[in-house]
Amino acid sequence: MLIFRLVFALLLAAGLLCFAIYIGTKQPVWRRRAIVLVKWTVIAGIGAFSVLILERVILLV
Repeated sequence: MLIFRLVFALLLAAGLLCFAIYIGTKQPVWRRRAIVLVKWTVIAGIGAFSVLILERVILLV
């Protein structure tokens, strides 16, 4: 679970950094990179929550 949290936090930080660079430079490439990172952050969050749910289901069975 620690790995999921670390990946989630690093993806989120990288996405925020890309958005900050986009605001500073107004180069569209940074906005595209930030959007891709945010998408992967959402996917990582869904994966982490699915692992938590599966752990709970296994304990109930």
